[in-house]
Amino acid sequence: MLEVPQYEFWFAVGSQHLYGEETLREVADDAKKIVAGLNENGNLPYPIVFKQVLTTADEITKFMKEVNYQDKVAGVITWMHTFSPAKNWIRGTKLLQKPLLHFATQFLNYIPYDTIDFDYMNLNQSAHGDREYGYINARLQKHNKIIYGHWQDPAIMQQIADWEDVAVAYDESFKLKVCRFGDTMRNVAVTEGDKVQAQIQLGWTVDYYGVGDLVAEINKVQESEIDEQYADLKSKYTLVPGDMDESAYQKTVRYQLKQYIAMKRFFERGGYSAFTSNFEDLHGLEQLQGLSAQLLMRDGYGFAGEGDWKTAALLRTFKIMTHNQKTAFMEDYTLDLRPGHEAILGSHMLEVDPSIASEKPRVEVHPLDIGNKADPARLVFSGLEGDAIDVTLADFRNNFKLVTYAVDAHQAEKETPHLPVAKQMWTPKVGLKQGATQWIQAGGGHHTVFSFAASEEQVSDLAKMYGVDLCSIQ
Repeated sequence: MLEVPQYEFWFAVGSQHLYGEETLREVADDAKKIVAGLNENGNLPYPIVFKQVLTTADEITKFMKEVNYQDKVAGVITWMHTFSPAKNWIRGTKLLQKPLLHFATQFLNYIPYDTIDFDYMNLNQSAHGDREYGYINARLQKHNKIIYGHWQDPAIMQQIADWEDVAVAYDESFKLKVCRFGDTMRNVAVTEGDKVQAQIQLGWTVDYYGVGDLVAEINKVQESEIDEQYADLKSKYTLVPGDMDESAYQKTVRYQLKQYIAMKRFFERGGYSAFTSNFEDLHGLEQLQGLSAQLLMRDGYGFAGEGDWKTAALLRTFKIMTHNQKTAFMEDYTLDLRPGHEAILGSHMLEVDPSIASEKPRVEVHPLDIGNKADPARLVFSGLEGDAIDVTLADFRNNFKLVTYAVDAHQAEKETPHLPVAKQMWTPKVGLKQGATQWIQAGGGHHTVFSFAASEEQVSDLAKMYGVDLCSIQ
């Protein structure tokens, strides 16, 4: 399983010396209690570390430089307990290269009418301190995240947790490397893109390898290694030879496991966490990657077919964001257009992530009409039911664009005995006609990331961090 480093987030308080040192000490104590409460009760994926109360431009600038320097720090959370003169924040904020969360909160969640005095006011002026601080971030076009509410509210804690996941995914993007075996599918437009601009703006490094490089690695795999993976496969999934001879079935499945071992070794050596294949470029391979790609996605790797490196990298990014939970590579395949039954059947021949399976996947072998190679093994299952999102990334030269909508995911009305693939049914919450029309108008592609674990708010946060356009279909 691909691991993500243990990041942390630094918490700083904006203040000034107008109210004296005693007030600043009380503010620091309040901030420590807020941080402790969030860490203890917020179910945060990454810890928050209280650093200091910042009162001068020099302190703020030094703090932001240190944030940039520390690799373990994924972002900054700021709290303006009072009116912190925002010109002090200009230099430091301009230098900050990591995500920024403006936490617009207050230590108490009520007004103590019977005892309120000016000492209390000195400690609880975020109502206008947030406006001053927010103005300078807007003026600097920082596009930071703002979370408004009391720090003990469970819904607010969840917002912070979700933002942390996006911030870590953003930071990990600048380490993300995509391995392309072959080029993109010939004459297809939507899978093309500017790889240099993607590295500049999104952090993704995209490298090409000939299929022969993979074949050479496959040839090094030992039978004993395949034996070990076959036993593991048998323990996790249902092996279904069907009408096949047992030895022929095992041979086919074992070749996919051979691919899996070889690709994983190739990726670990090169530092890759996402990859693509292309059924038009399979020279030297016995089968198109099917089961092998599914197992790698199960392990946390990003993937997309037809050389679509943008979707492969986007899937890996979302797997980081969702801790590899219920998030899969998907493709719009065919439609049910009957009134009252409107739905999309999504699949991708072979390569859909078992993390969205509603049942124990079956390992089956069936013919494949593309690629002109041997029949490949694949995991067959039906997807989950519930609320989900569907997201794609398009390159329009002037900028990248994330296109997304919320969907109702559900089961197929009937079995599909002659379509032995992993499949997921869904209907856009705005309706199939409206959702699909707006998706097409926005230039959204057919390859997507389908997730039950990510939210539309997280997609919006990611778009802001990347500085890409966002089309959220409502």
